[in-house]
Amino acid sequence: MYGALTTAAIPAPVWDGFDLGPVTIHAYALCIVAGMVAGLWLASRRWKARGGPEGSIIDISIWAIVFGLVGARLYHVVSSPDAYFGPNFDGTGDLTKIWRVWEGGLGIWGAVALGAVGAWIACRRYGFKISAYADVVAPGVLLAQAIGRLGNYFNQELFGGPTTAPWGLQVSADHANFPAGALEGTLFHPTFAYEMLWNLLGVALLLLIDRRLHLRRGMMLWSYVAWYTAGRTWIEMLRIDEAEMVTLFGSTQRLNVWTSLLMLLIAIGYLIYLGLTRPKTAEAKAEAESVWRAGREPVEDSDTATETETDSTPASATVAGASDPAVPSVDGAKVNAAETKKVADPTEK
Repeated sequence: MYGALTTAAIPAPVWDGFDLGPVTIHAYALCIVAGMVAGLWLASRRWKARGGPEGSIIDISIWAIVFGLVGARLYHVVSSPDAYFGPNFDGTGDLTKIWRVWEGGLGIWGAVALGAVGAWIACRRYGFKISAYADVVAPGVLLAQAIGRLGNYFNQELFGGPTTAPWGLQVSADHANFPAGALEGTLFHPTFAYEMLWNLLGVALLLLIDRRLHLRRGMMLWSYVAWYTAGRTWIEMLRIDEAEMVTLFGSTQRLNVWTSLLMLLIAIGYLIYLGLTRPKTAEAKAEAESVWRAGREPVEDSDTATETETDSTPASATVAGASDPAVPSVDGAKVNAAETKKVADPTEK
């Protein structure tokens, strides 16, 4: 019965990349790269608006991206170990798949965790506040995730259970990810598309809130975490791909479900704390607005300062010789008074 609405369904992809000589360029990788470019573009615009020096957002983000990619892959391997180590770690898996990132498999929480480490190292190196960087890039990260999710479509992965919804997803019956026992033509929930739309809505919402409330000191970061995890929790429950299952409080759920719920609670807690301790004075607000760590603010060039002082010297002081210590100063008021006296008393010689 699940194949009845195939004419209105999302068709299975007929293309997943191209060959460039001996190298295969996968559509999944192109989506990841496109997401990074879009995220960096948005982050650069926000960084400039916060007064950050041009180009420095790229310097920090390179550290975050490299660390994040390693963390994302490690988290995926840990959360879905069967393909790499075999069921119950019985050794029947294929360890070489750990390096085959182009086949899919990046965990967002690993990316966030190790990416934050990379960003922290870079921020200390360049003199920026990690909270300012996190607030600036958070909407860009969500945008990058949205675009990157499109790669799951080309890989025909991360879909949900069968559905009769007109937006159901077709999966090639001969594809390795086609569920065993499912009938050809069965439609599945396109959970990657649900997450993509949820993330795009989140980008718009976070930018709108930031425009009104000026989220600083990590508030934008934790708002991103709260929004993303709220959506990821229910979307993750729809997925049917293999994952590590964990039983807590009498309920067995995918590891990512429990991780999302935990991060959601942490994010709400931090938002409450940051809301209660928001800066009240003008000085505190200015400090929260700055992207620089204390003591690392740029120092004004002395040559520029000297030129500014010279340009601001009053013309009257120059005329009077005040700018040249070799020329004695003349009191203009006394000279004018003497001239007036001569006019008033013509007999004075």
